[in-house]
Amino acid sequence: MKLTIYKTDGKSSGKKADLSDQIFSIEPNKNVLYEDVRRIQASKRQGTAKTKERGEVRGGGKKAYKQKGTGMARRGSIRSPLLRGGGTVFGPEPRTYNVRLTKKAKKLARKSALSLKASAEEIKIVDDFTFDEPKTKQMVSIIDALGLTDKKVLILIAENDRNVIKSAQNLRKIEVVHASQATTYQFLNSDTVVMLKSAVELLQNSIETKVDEEAA
Repeated sequence: MKLTIYKTDGKSSGKKADLSDQIFSIEPNKNVLYEDVRRIQASKRQGTAKTKERGEVRGGGKKAYKQKGTGMARRGSIRSPLLRGGGTVFGPEPRTYNVRLTKKAKKLARKSALSLKASAEEIKIVDDFTFDEPKTKQMVSIIDALGLTDKKVLILIAENDRNVIKSAQNLRKIEVVHASQATTYQFLNSDTVVMLKSAVELLQNSIETKVDEEAA
């Protein structure tokens, strides 16, 4: 697959980038996509929710009231879940929400996400750019020139360029990520994936399976 490389002013540079068909032209596996997104979202949960059960609530050592003459049903303890201030029945306990997925499945999920984006023409490749200092206006002008105004854009870079990253921090719909660290969820959560020219090879190398692994 070949895609046009654009300049930062939105015009074509006259060059094309070669994209691996094994990454950008496969049949998306929706089941693996779902599982990987679930894994990523679940890993963000703290799992610290906790409520006190009947045995953990303070009090209840003394008989609540006399056995007879009150006109009410007899209650054994004020820690009963039926009473206000009592323990919780089957309340949450601290736990981990991590979902395990094999490395092979994770790679397949990333490939599937990129193939979906490519088939929907939601991938743009742009000449490498940088800024002398963090400038939000310069980042906005590039996004506007590419025709991506008001869209959720994921920008993939090859190096952790501090000025480029900081230039997008105040833009709610723009996210800048190192190409090798972009996740399935980030691909799917964006309207368009913008890859710097130098990030294309880095992204493909981080996803493609080694020859030895394929032979195994």
